[in-house]
Order: sequence, then structure tokens, then C-alpha cells
Amino acid sequence: MVKNPEWFDVIVTTNMFGDIITDLGSMLQGGMGIAASGNIHPGKTSMFEPIHGSAPKHAGKNVACPLGSVGAVSMMLDFLGETQAAARIEDAVSRLLASGKVPSADARSGIGTKEMGDMVVEELKGG
Repeated sequence: MVKNPEWFDVIVTTNMFGDIITDLGSMLQGGMGIAASGNIHPGKTSMFEPIHGSAPKHAGKNVACPLGSVGAVSMMLDFLGETQAAARIEDAVSRLLASGKVPSADARSGIGTKEMGDMVVEELKGG
């Protein structure tokens, strides 16, 4: 997966190995702060979250990058059939990252959680 991630569209595995693979895979797409995850169970309840989970060590400190959570919302909307809304969110995040306004998608960016969320909302309004 590390050498040739393009070989994979979907990986089905156990929870333990899934946790390891998603942490590793997140580094290929920009880091734990930006990677979204979906635990899909067709016809049953599915769960969507950022790869890093709830990140309790960052709770209430306004330092965690919310883009993984925003991406998880986009994935959830797509799963629920709200493809247009999902695409709008994904496009807004893509525009924001391409704009150069975000120097990095981690806690070293200097952009707080609230501010980054506000930036995504502004992109949604403009797009």
C-alpha cells in the first residue's frame, strides 16, 4: 500500500488492521488531521469520522485541524445519497487547500480549529 497506493480502491480488513492501515494511509494523503474515514455496513448503521478519531488530547484547545471531520461529513452525505451536498463540501475543502491560505493541515499551521472551520464555510458560501 505504501509503495503503490493507486492499486487499491477499497480495502476490507479486520478492525485492528484497519486501524493500522488507515493511520498509515492518512500519511499518504496529507496526515492524520485531514484524512476522513467511513466504516461502511451496507443496509445497516455505518460510521464516519476523521482517521484520528475524537483526538481527546486536543479537545477544547482550538488546535485540531477539522478537515478530517469535514471530509467525514462529505463521505457520510455521499453514502446517504446526498451526492450534490457531498461534492460541494469536497470541492470547498479542495479550493481552500489549493488557495494557499492554509500553510499545512496540522496543528503547526497556526490556524485554530474554529478558524479553519470558518474558512471552509466561507468556501462553501463562495462555491
